[in-house]
Parts: sequence; C-alpha cells; structure tokens
Amino acid sequence: MDIKGLRKEYANPVLTREMLDPDPYRQFERWFEQTCAAGLSEPNAMTLATVGADGQPTLRTVLLKLFDHDGFVFYTNYGSRKARQIAENSRVALLFPWVKLARQVAVTGVAEKVSLAESARYFASRPHESQLGAWISQQSAVLSSRQLLMNELEKIKARFKKGEVPLPDFWGGYRVRPASIEFWQGQTSRLHDRFLYTRQADASWTIERLAP
Repeated sequence: MDIKGLRKEYANPVLTREMLDPDPYRQFERWFEQTCAAGLSEPNAMTLATVGADGQPTLRTVLLKLFDHDGFVFYTNYGSRKARQIAENSRVALLFPWVKLARQVAVTGVAEKVSLAESARYFASRPHESQLGAWISQQSAVLSSRQLLMNELEKIKARFKKGEVPLPDFWGGYRVRPASIEFWQGQTSRLHDRFLYTRQADASWTIERLAP
C-alpha cells in the first residue's frame, strides 16, 4: 500500500503568544472544553509513555479522569506493566492527540500515586461492572483464554452480590505533575504553531514558541 500521498492541509487560525493564557492549566482547560464541544470521541483519551529500568519505552492509551493545578490523574492496576515501569522510573510523558482539531498537547513530568482516599472516591463513582472488572484483571499478565476471564467475572459477581464493591488494594490512581506542557496547532504548509510551557524552580512558567 502506497501511503506517501496521504496528507491533509491544516487551516486553523494562527495561534499567537498573546492568545495563550499564562497559566498552562487554564490553557489546557480552554482547549479541552473546545475539544468536548467539537464532539470528539473520548476527548480525555491520552497516550501514556513510560520507560522501565531496561530503557525500553512503552506506550498505551489511558483515560484522563481529573486535571487541576496539581497535574493530570489516571487510574490503573498497580501490578500492570505501566505501574511497574513507573516504580522503576517515575518520569513519564502524556499526549492528547486531538487530530480532528489538528491539535495536540504533550506533557512531560513525574508520576506519583494519588492518596488512598482519592482512589477510593473515584472507584466508588465507577459503574458496577467496571468495579468488578478491576478486581478480576491481573493487568498485563499472560492470559490463556478469554473464557478464564469470564469465569473470574462470575466468581466476583457472586462474591460481591450483596453490598458495595470495595476498592482493591492493588488498584488506584497516578498523578502526573508536569515539568513541561506543549500546545501544538496544525497550520498551512506544515508551519505549525507550537508553544512550550516550562516549569521553573519557583513554580512559575516560561512560555516559548518552538519551530514547527
């Protein structure tokens, strides 16, 4: 298959420094709200990059569940490959690929576990089936068949047939505290607009335009 000719010319309004909020979290919120308003499927989907002790990067898509001035939060099994790699190297990267809008937001920073109370609050808000799913999946482990997974689901349904499903002790959240946040917007002739917010030692942010 010849894919050399697959291309799209972007035609966004020019993005200038003056248009940006000095606070990257408020700028992210602005773009996130615009993404939701545009009707994109799962606008909170983000690619998470981790690197373990062996130096091999791995990628997967996870869902953003909270963002504020402390960072970006997602949830997972603490026995998963991503969690093991974060334990070995807490430096991670996130990417929000809002292709329909010809926009991307790229984040670099450090991942740390959220508090038990925060994980418990979020877990309690999940649909019942999702709570059960968290209990049975030994995430990233080799699985010989899907039927084994479904068998475990029936067992856990019986176990928690009455009452609330408790938070598993092997499941919870991570908060990515950013060191940098880049806002990318596609432009004509591939002369894209890129602005990089970099966190300084005094917690302030510098903003620089990058070459496309």
